Amino acid sequence: MRLEWIGWVATAAFAGSCFFKQPASLRKVQAGAALLWVVYGLMIHALPVVVAKVVVAAVAVYSSVQRAE
Repeated sequence: MRLEWIGWVATAAFAGSCFFKQPASLRKVQAGAALLWVVYGLMIHALPVVVAKVVVAAVAVYSSVQRAE
């Protein structure tokens, strides 16, 4: 099974997030894309990818929650 498609979908989602006008939407899409990268990183056993994208997802989610309050 080819796993590369997960990485490509994550890349497309992250790149597509740049077109969102609402900051909250941008952060949600970026968090989702980062989580896809985490899945991909786990599947290919790439710990640096997993750690980097967990940090990105956490920051995106945290900033979304902070701005919503």
